[in-house]
Amino acid sequence: MNLLAATYRPSLALLTDLYELTMAYGYWKAGLCDHEAAFHLTYRENPFGGGYAVACGLEPAVEFLQRLRFEPDDLDYLAALRGEDDGALFERAFLDFLGRLTLACDIDAVPEGTVVFAHEPLVRVTGPIIQSQVIESALLNFINFQTLIATKAARIVEAAEGHPVLEFGLRRAQGIDGALSAARAAYVGGCAATSNVLAGRLYGIPVKGTHAHSWVMCFDDELTAFETYARALPNNCVFLVDTYDTLSGVRHAIEVAGQLRRQGRRLLGVRLDSGDLAYLSIEARKLLDAAGLADVPIMASSELDESIITSLKEQGAKIAVWGVGTRLVTGHDAAALGGVYKLTAVRRPGGPWEDRVKLSEQQLKTSTPGVLQVRRFRDRGEFIGDAIYDVNHPPTGPSTIVDPADATRRKTFHAGTESCELLVPVFRGGRLVYEPPPLEAIRRRVAGQLAALHPGVKRLVNPHRYPVGLEIGLHQRKTELILKQRGYQP
Repeated sequence: MNLLAATYRPSLALLTDLYELTMAYGYWKAGLCDHEAAFHLTYRENPFGGGYAVACGLEPAVEFLQRLRFEPDDLDYLAALRGEDDGALFERAFLDFLGRLTLACDIDAVPEGTVVFAHEPLVRVTGPIIQSQVIESALLNFINFQTLIATKAARIVEAAEGHPVLEFGLRRAQGIDGALSAARAAYVGGCAATSNVLAGRLYGIPVKGTHAHSWVMCFDDELTAFETYARALPNNCVFLVDTYDTLSGVRHAIEVAGQLRRQGRRLLGVRLDSGDLAYLSIEARKLLDAAGLADVPIMASSELDESIITSLKEQGAKIAVWGVGTRLVTGHDAAALGGVYKLTAVRRPGGPWEDRVKLSEQQLKTSTPGVLQVRRFRDRGEFIGDAIYDVNHPPTGPSTIVDPADATRRKTFHAGTESCELLVPVFRGGRLVYEPPPLEAIRRRVAGQLAALHPGVKRLVNPHRYPVGLEIGLHQRKTELILKQRGYQP
């Protein structure tokens, strides 16, 4: 079997966990097909110990939802699944029902590139309960990973303080999807280019790269290797100088730079990939400047991340371009965003929304009921706080928020404070009503959003807590519902 062709096929409806389908079957058997549900995709803690996240992954999620169909061979596969008694797991009539399924949900989401915070819904799905349920795992897959990587990229770019960051992670990424999704998300988060040529073609991301150590090792000496490369690609000369002795490599690069200059060309840079990057970059800068090559930047790679970049800058490193691979595309040191998709309300045919809450011994894992929206407040261009509220009970006048983790922490926004709603319509009745913006526009949105955050929130270590809370009326209804579920009567 051609596994790639079998995986990347027109129908991806089976991109779901089995329990989504067993629950869907249960709803169908119970006659609940005409019931509606509200689900929200949120996460509980900001990744990397940081103060924010960058929402990403909506566009591929939209493409998945537009193509959501169970094809005949999908249904044949499901028909072959067996239960404990070796009987069919699903009735054929249910599979026929899935074969007729077309998306009819309303879906609202935070636009890609928006700065978001723990507890806030990034996606809201309302509609037929079976449809709302079966898309859970795919939505989490798209949003969780790309949000994680976009956030990591934004942190690394922040640490680079205006110098370009290049994404170099293809060879260390978790599979094809991991590499492509990470390249896209890293570009959204602020990286200037990628080494991944397929990502460059698919997403229109600039691609960068020159040669590896193997190029140098193929020749009898380093100078010959550089000269040969310069003859082949005189318009793409960034020499990797640490194959043997780094500072000797810089001197060889300087010699070839002179040859390029006589041809009307120029050396575009030298790259350090090992050793004491602070010391070597300082010494390399001295050599380059002394040779009249002050305009030639020094690039560095080698297991970099925001912490190492910050440290190198504190040591006075003369690095102007940062190539970041493994620790970017794998989201080091946060294995996953930890996003969740929770049922928050149900509606019987012709009836009102009925709130639902999931309880937990851990306060952060107790869900928030209702059909939710986020209102972001701004003062003189700076974000000053977010209120999570129920669209069926919108706040009017002053708005007081209550910290979900500490009910004694509250903040009030006066009536008339500038604000906007974060979740925007994406699908209505299964019809796409949103046009995903170009990747360049998403990158600009990230930059604008980060510029509107207080610098303390963007600190890499011990960031300031941005005010996010439940609108006080929603907080009170949640508390009452929790007490009711635990058997306490008012």
